[in-house]
Amino acid sequence: MDSNDMMEKEEIFSKVLRAGRRTYFFDVRATKADDYYLTITESKKFTNDDGSFHYKKHKIYIYKEDFNEFKDILSEMTSYIIDEKGDEVISERHQKDFKKENDTDEEDSIETSGKSVESFTDIDFEDI
Repeated sequence: MDSNDMMEKEEIFSKVLRAGRRTYFFDVRATKADDYYLTITESKKFTNDDGSFHYKKHKIYIYKEDFNEFKDILSEMTSYIIDEKGDEVISERHQKDFKKENDTDEEDSIETSGKSVESFTDIDFEDI
């Protein structure tokens, strides 16, 4: 945890999206000048060999001056993906010769509830 995280106040407004092994946290936070900005944190659960588990988290910060362009690009990207591939999730899990891992968490819930954040899923955002 860097000093930035410790100085951040409690969230003003929060929403949580649970999607299989991933959880997305949307948090409105306040700057020192008491303006608001948004953080989006992806937390992904990993199972260790001994059965215990750990989480990896990636956070991005989105400021008001970037909201319109961010929303436009996000909308354009998600629309492009749906237009090109439809909204059904294409996964190796659905192919008959795929050997299913010992993983009870299904990520299918992301196809309906997570479209707006799907494009963040495989990008590593480093903490700022």
